[in-house]
Amino acid sequence: MIRAAASGLVPSAWFVRLPDPATLPARTGRLSVEIVSHCWRYAHLLAYQLSSLVNYPPPQLSVRMTVFHAPEDEVTVRLLDFFGGISVPGVSWNWQPMEPARLFRRSIGRNLVARSTDADWVWFTDCDIVFHAGCLAGLGTELQGRRDRLVYPRDERVTAMLAQGDPILGNTAASPRIVDIDPANFEHLAVPRATGAYQIVHGDVARRFGYCAQLAYFQRPASRWAKTYEDRAFRWLMGTEGVPLAVPGVHRIRHLAKGRYGDNRGEALVRGSIRRAKAALKEQWRALRSP
Repeated sequence: MIRAAASGLVPSAWFVRLPDPATLPARTGRLSVEIVSHCWRYAHLLAYQLSSLVNYPPPQLSVRMTVFHAPEDEVTVRLLDFFGGISVPGVSWNWQPMEPARLFRRSIGRNLVARSTDADWVWFTDCDIVFHAGCLAGLGTELQGRRDRLVYPRDERVTAMLAQGDPILGNTAASPRIVDIDPANFEHLAVPRATGAYQIVHGDVARRFGYCAQLAYFQRPASRWAKTYEDRAFRWLMGTEGVPLAVPGVHRIRHLAKGRYGDNRGEALVRGSIRRAKAALKEQWRALRSP
């Protein structure tokens, strides 16, 4: 029912009364951005995301890096302990342990941050996103004086769909360390809307409305990692697909194996095949739409 409503069958105004963007503060100068990730058995990907903040610190931008994780995920805990000991100009670390049932519903953690943040903007992302050279500098420039409710980077660079044995995916299981990507392994894709990893929300809007706070279903714990239908629901509540921004250096590591499925190899193989097919269809669709 919620998915049908978010498809446009029900007006979002039944749930929220959105402010006119013209009434939102247009902040300038050194802006603050809170970046929010969730990690469950994805330490090998999160290592690249956190490393990118060390390798390419944000100039003229204050970043608070928030990561929700479960204490049971010992590899991720070791990784966070390692990065927590590294001082980075303009960056503060914020590790948020959460019981798995609440971690598995990503919108719960996102809502907690949205309601409590003091940042000018909040970037809700995934731990397979890398903020490479120029990314945060470009973001700080693009956000100057903006009043939009929801924005997103209009371009990304992505890998092929990597199998579990790919060297890129086997970097930090034994010993956490600072790593980096080779941009030559990534190709350009256009981002069509503010998808789940690319939802950058005006801070005042986040504090007022939270993240799918109006939809009780998306605030309930889950027995396993929940399919992220809340991404579409959030755009529906915001009344926009988002405004694209020219943010450089956004990279995404695509991968077939899903940590969320644990030791269920059969399910992982099936879902990996589905992900490969869906990725191929999306690339064909984007190619057809490109001028």
